[in-house]
Amino acid sequence: MNSNQFLEKLQTHSESFAKAVATNEGEWIIKGFIDVYRRIYTISVDTKIVSKVLELLLFPMFVEFGEKNGLKIELCPQQNFYPDLTFIHKKSGRKFAVDIKSTYRTSDIEVNGMTLGAFTGYFRNRESNKSTLYPYSQYEGHFVLGVIYSKCDEAADERKQFTLDDLPKIPSVIRKFHFFAQPKYRIAAARPGSGNTKNIGSVTKIGDLVNGTGSFASLGEDVYDDYWMFYLTRDMAQALGVKRPYTNLKTYLEYKERGIDTLRAHKKEIAKLAENETPKAEEEDE
Repeated sequence: MNSNQFLEKLQTHSESFAKAVATNEGEWIIKGFIDVYRRIYTISVDTKIVSKVLELLLFPMFVEFGEKNGLKIELCPQQNFYPDLTFIHKKSGRKFAVDIKSTYRTSDIEVNGMTLGAFTGYFRNRESNKSTLYPYSQYEGHFVLGVIYSKCDEAADERKQFTLDDLPKIPSVIRKFHFFAQPKYRIAAARPGSGNTKNIGSVTKIGDLVNGTGSFASLGEDVYDDYWMFYLTRDMAQALGVKRPYTNLKTYLEYKERGIDTLRAHKKEIAKLAENETPKAEEEDE
């Protein structure tokens, strides 16, 4: 199984996810948390809580997906490790990373956005096991299972307790789910997820997320990798005492062109230097 085959199967399977988390009317099936005294506490619309509960709901469906397609599933050993789910093809041993990401609609065509993981640490040191189940380089592909939802205008008072008899009257905090699966680079933006953080942000147009037509989709994963492996936030640049090389794709292009122009201007000198480099020197450098 290669990356394209894995993606196709994941996309097909994700079409059934909405039915597993929503009623026929599109309302979230989760109403709240229940204690041993059968009291119900409504769920906050906080995105972290929503994301975690959705993840728990979807896990049995991921197990089913793995069994159906000859894939073993492994979870990250602790919180904040990458990725959320590792699928290993039993026959070939190829690994596929899947992160579950959710976001809410801000309009009919846009969402608030997602954070797609760090662009430092394991992303740059791709042979490292730090904060990742397997080194980044060992994965055949890196994917996002995305969930888009709408917040409900009518939400229950979080301070109020309910009983089981009240269940039909408790409003769901979210509704109208849309699931999609795409390679991470195809939905990435050219800016961090929020503020000065070291996380990759996503595009916010719903069409770009669902269809995988984000900022790097036409540029390819190599450009995405190069852009984010050398991206510096304001704080990172200040700590290094350097000027930020680029802040968006436009300045990234200008930065790359400056380097190419300089190399071309010194083409003869570079060729001459290359001739003087001996195999022994190259071995010592390695």
